[in-house]
Amino acid sequence: MADKTYEVNGTDDIVCSRTDAVARLILNRPAKRNAMTSSMWAAIPGLVKQLEADALVKAVVLCGAGEVAFSAGADIGEFEHVYRSHASAKAYNLIVRNAQLAVEQMCKPVVAQIYGSCVGGGCGLALACDVRFAAEDARLGITPSKLGVAYSVSDTRRLVALIGPSRAKDLLFSGRLVDANEGKQLGLLDRVVPTASLESTVSAYVSALTANSPLSIRVVKSMINSLSGVDPKASDDLEQQFQMTFESADFQEGIAAFKEKRKPLF
Repeated sequence: MADKTYEVNGTDDIVCSRTDAVARLILNRPAKRNAMTSSMWAAIPGLVKQLEADALVKAVVLCGAGEVAFSAGADIGEFEHVYRSHASAKAYNLIVRNAQLAVEQMCKPVVAQIYGSCVGGGCGLALACDVRFAAEDARLGITPSKLGVAYSVSDTRRLVALIGPSRAKDLLFSGRLVDANEGKQLGLLDRVVPTASLESTVSAYVSALTANSPLSIRVVKSMINSLSGVDPKASDDLEQQFQMTFESADFQEGIAAFKEKRKPLF
């Protein structure tokens, strides 16, 4: 039984609790493969603040409910609403970016525990974690090219920092899914273990982290994030190019094709 349950504002689709020194933040929409709604994205920064304020939390596990998916990405059912105008698209993209940035900049270590599908915005959220452990049946992909949009500047910077420019181009150009073993070879994943062993492996790892100095971990995390360049401010030009893709004919065709279960005609 959890020692503490944290308040989640605006949604019932995330649950977060602490047992001993480890908190678990769970994306809790298993019927929708833990696809992220705007309310879920918006709730994450507030949860991060609570976890940072709780001195008893020394490590965080971020995962999806069940073993089918970490997250299938942003909930495409919301796209018609959130991308209805330039202003709404910009506001929604900011909510997503702030959620991922909160995870990335959290002063405590965050471990992604990945079962099944980890795609699009879900993969972006996993990349914002400090390390990624996956089951051997996990599949990862970054698929905006199939929808006629771009990956965000901050997401792309994290991806390049992890796997390098040419591999990042391969994944983003093709939108292909990779299995867990290739994901580890590319650098997307840190460890791949048998599906039945994933939770116990993650638990043992974060338990070991809680025995180490929180100060050391906080300083090292900050230093590495800074030195690897994962979070410098993006140029206005890049941000404008990213925003523009959500107002394009390609995006409209990508969404229509997805809904109609056909290949897009770009």
